[in-house]
Amino acid sequence: MRALIKTNSKAWDVILPHVEFAYNMAPSKTTGLSPFKIIYGVEPLSLLDLIPRPLDEKPSVEASKRVEEIKRLHEQVKLKIEKSNASYQSQANKPNKKVVF
Repeated sequence: MRALIKTNSKAWDVILPHVEFAYNMAPSKTTGLSPFKIIYGVEPLSLLDLIPRPLDEKPSVEASKRVEEIKRLHEQVKLKIEKSNASYQSQANKPNKKVVF
């Protein structure tokens, strides 16, 4: 936000929704998906989407199918986070030596 506000520090409240939207559109390094995609199952359209783009999977109209799609997506995200955490843990514990007393 500091980079966006710079000279006009009194307008931060006007810029905040745009920053929030941009943050929620950005994919996470851990999951590879944006918070919008994780929560809602689809990326929202923004002003940058002026040309039509093909969607890999269109959300189904039927609620039960939609719930299953979201559950499947959440399971994939959970697995990616666990894999990422395991990677971080192995890197952090590399210098540690196992000592038996």
